[in-house]
Amino acid sequence: MEALRQHKPTRGLRRTTAAKRTWVPEELRIVHRPEEVTQRLIPGHWEGDLIKGDFNCSCVGTLVERKTRFVVLCKMDGCTAENALEGFTRQMKKLPHCLLGSLTYDRGTEMTCYPELMKRLNIDLWFADPHAP
Repeated sequence: MEALRQHKPTRGLRRTTAAKRTWVPEELRIVHRPEEVTQRLIPGHWEGDLIKGDFNCSCVGTLVERKTRFVVLCKMDGCTAENALEGFTRQMKKLPHCLLGSLTYDRGTEMTCYPELMKRLNIDLWFADPHAP
């Protein structure tokens, strides 16, 4: 009897708390981003993301310049918000000041230290809408 196929239970609906959904202030949503950034008119505006390795033990941050598509990879010691802050700060400080306009990021929890990142680099930061590609 044990060798026969058995019905696997279906996955339930994932629930999120209100605290997790609303940690991004309204004024930092992507809809408030200036038109020159949205239309890729001038260089210096970046999109960032995080690539996680096996078992979420290792991470690499990616920064892509929106106009030129120039890519910068940021090695990180871990996948926490503090590690992301240090990794992105270290790599972006190597760039010329004229190429530090803004950063657009998804709503991953690794960016909960965004006020410190904005302060360290003196850049604007925008967050994408939830579940947007």
